[in-house]
Amino acid sequence: MLRKNIIFFALLLLMPLFVMAQGYQLPEGEKFQKIKFELINNLIIIPVEINGTELTFILDSGVSKPILFNLSESDSIPINNVSEVTIRGLGGGEPMKALSSKGNAFKLGKAKNFSQDLYVVLDREINFSTSLGIPVHGIMGYDLFRDFVVEVNYSSRKLKLHNPKHYKYRDSRKTQTIPLTIEKRKAYVEGMVLMKDTANVPVKLLVDTGSSDALWLFPEPDKGLAIPEKNYEDHLGRGLSGDIFGKRSKINGVRIGGFELDEAKVAFPYRESFQGMDSLGDRNGSLGGEVLKRFNMVFDYARGLVTLKKNGNFKDPFQYNLAGIDLQHNGLRYIAESIADVNGIVKEEDGSDTFGNVQILLENKTRLSLVPEIVVSGIRAGSPAEEAGLQKGDVILAVNGRKVHKYKLQEILKMLNEKEGKRIRVLIERYNTDLLFTFVLKKMFDDD
Repeated sequence: MLRKNIIFFALLLLMPLFVMAQGYQLPEGEKFQKIKFELINNLIIIPVEINGTELTFILDSGVSKPILFNLSESDSIPINNVSEVTIRGLGGGEPMKALSSKGNAFKLGKAKNFSQDLYVVLDREINFSTSLGIPVHGIMGYDLFRDFVVEVNYSSRKLKLHNPKHYKYRDSRKTQTIPLTIEKRKAYVEGMVLMKDTANVPVKLLVDTGSSDALWLFPEPDKGLAIPEKNYEDHLGRGLSGDIFGKRSKINGVRIGGFELDEAKVAFPYRESFQGMDSLGDRNGSLGGEVLKRFNMVFDYARGLVTLKKNGNFKDPFQYNLAGIDLQHNGLRYIAESIADVNGIVKEEDGSDTFGNVQILLENKTRLSLVPEIVVSGIRAGSPAEEAGLQKGDVILAVNGRKVHKYKLQEILKMLNEKEGKRIRVLIERYNTDLLFTFVLKKMFDDD
């Protein structure tokens, strides 16, 4: 049974007196709308207003219609014209029940759509907020890309939604415009993968801003897309229908247009993660955020074009989970810290800020702060962390002497995976006992 304080359904039984404009539009005379976004774990997080409620969504070019999930008990949003449906996403789980809603008002700055279709997922287990460290309420993509020329500037963390009628292409030696194929509301580019044991292989890749990974390929040995001998099994992420597992490795490179990325990280997802979905056709894999963020891009779905320009991330090394630990927020916990009151100014011993906004002072000597609890949500078999004795469910207290409550989730993950050969000390709590573990980050693959 749905809680009334979470979602209020407005069942509109009468025909509207006028027809709303279809699709997203800018006010008359406006050429574009700028939108600031956060880049977390290679994902674009944007502010969206839905029926007057301010929410945050992942910009996911791989999703056809907006999907709303993770509504807390404090969220209240009216949803229009509701019917029940069944949907499936990536992952090995079963299809899920959802609500299909029509006629919703979406607003991104001055860009508005008064007749947006929307799915509402009822499974409260689907929650990407815990692994990203900030509230995320849903995913959206195709409708924005359909109605605008979308400029994604990963460097400045800004979107520009251009009115297609006013957008003009400019010649530049630093940019390259290549074909973009739109099929079933998804965008594809042609590329080339440079395999280690075979000749270069042409591939058709889904452009997927909703994936934090780099490159996915479907194993097809007869086409030269065999899994390299040096690989390991890994958790690749979570889709709407459950966790996704596969083999992770690296290849000599990937080429998109005239741009080539060397020693590219690659994953080969297991086919069961795609069960129940439409045929993959001639698709060979996908490009995710760890590749896409190396470019500033302009998507023009109407003309079937995408423009690429290298940015400051282009030469960054690909990131691997060297420790073998996945982390997530798991509610809140209190921590106690000593304080010193100097001239009426309360300071922490090391002078840094506490992550959390609920604090209690005890006799002006101890401060209790309510902070996010960070736990090990997954651990890779055979990884340095597992061999050292860490376990799923351990509460992370400190990494290399730094208290984790002072850092964002992605900053903690960076500490744990800083560089090969680094010694990592992790202080954890397990069954109300503090334990210290030490391990060394090892190379994922030996040099050839």
